[in-house]
Amino acid sequence: MNRAFSRKKDKTWMHTPEALSKHYIPYNVKFLGSTEVEQPKGTEVVRDAVRKLKFARHIKKSEGQKTPKVELQISIYGVKILDPKTKEVQHNCQLHRISFCADDKTDKRIFTFICKDSESNKHLCYVFDSEKCAEEITLTIGQAFDLAYRKFLESGGKDVETRKQIAGLQKRIHELETENIELKNKVQDLENQLRITQVQTSPAGSVTPKSPSTDIFDMVPFSPISPQSSTPTRNGTQPPPVPSRSAEIKRDLFGAEPFDPFSCGAGDFPPDIQSKLDEMQEGFKMGLTLEGTVFCLDPLDSRC
Repeated sequence: MNRAFSRKKDKTWMHTPEALSKHYIPYNVKFLGSTEVEQPKGTEVVRDAVRKLKFARHIKKSEGQKTPKVELQISIYGVKILDPKTKEVQHNCQLHRISFCADDKTDKRIFTFICKDSESNKHLCYVFDSEKCAEEITLTIGQAFDLAYRKFLESGGKDVETRKQIAGLQKRIHELETENIELKNKVQDLENQLRITQVQTSPAGSVTPKSPSTDIFDMVPFSPISPQSSTPTRNGTQPPPVPSRSAEIKRDLFGAEPFDPFSCGAGDFPPDIQSKLDEMQEGFKMGLTLEGTVFCLDPLDSRC
């Protein structure tokens, strides 16, 4: 597993970039299983994991159990492990979470990679029996990582700061809208208190003329649900009709529809985009160690 690999001299990719970016490369292999490891990299780490899972396979064979067959689908979006018949996804390992990939030079059928689990954040070592094409699969994962890294720098990596600013503006807008609602409630409370005071101070038995109630600024409060008055203006003309506002459209405190980048581009701006971008940035910074060589390109963009 410790053969030297130089990406500058002997790197020969197995597939075209389009095959990995627009489609995927399938491989039919046997899945020995996965086991937790303490380190994200290291030849000895994967050697111990392979020994452990090979021993477990021998025990299962002695009990009459067969090693399950799976289909690997490798692309720039990750390594999927599927049931070959039902195509049900058993594991989905994203490339930025894969930190180490190697094939066994003493047993050309065996290859393995270490991936950080998305839920538990534990490092798991996956081991496969590939019928003498282990090196090809290892190189394919390396090429997919290379292309995914470039795609991250060209798109998501350069947009981190912009999306941070958008998230900050969204938060500020939400705070202002909350503050606006609180101010409206306070004004309403003051109006109610004023009405109560007027009722209490008016002489008993007196009939007050019916006139529109006013707010604390001596103005008739606007009610969007009440019908518009047909009283003409002082020059005898009717006021222009006020356009009705749809109850479904939410407005911010400036009377405009709040800008929501999530609704206009769900693919580009998922709600948890920032945490995912940070995680991808950290994973790509670590790089993919391929047979003992750090598989990493240029340094991350300074704006990331």
